[in-house]
Amino acid sequence: MFSLTVRDHFMIAHSFNSETFGPAQRCHGATYVVDVTFKRPDLDRDDLVVDIAQANKALHEVLTEFNLHNLDEFEEFKGHNTTTEFMARVVFERLSKAVHKGRLGDTAKGLTAMCVTLHESHVAWASYEGAL
Repeated sequence: MFSLTVRDHFMIAHSFNSETFGPAQRCHGATYVVDVTFKRPDLDRDDLVVDIAQANKALHEVLTEFNLHNLDEFEEFKGHNTTTEFMARVVFERLSKAVHKGRLGDTAKGLTAMCVTLHESHVAWASYEGAL
């Protein structure tokens, strides 16, 4: 299996709804470093997994939706805690749609899986991985 990883980041504010989170129940900020690993069993005709420039652009467009926003204000997230794990899946789902719509170019047609990892800090991160 071949893989290629691109990286970006985004900054958000949010709060959590459970005593499990202690002081993080209050509104606080986070800066996530995001790694997305694209996977495929064989390289394309140009010996690529995916075009890096197009992968970077698509990831940046997905993250721009959340960057410098309070996630508590997103209607679609009501009733959910926007944990690192939760947001890894959200980024995966949006980037998966971009792949299927052809926004990563022809070479992305051979992708079979993707893993999105959000680094909350240098000692904690969460991932969501799935088939494409």
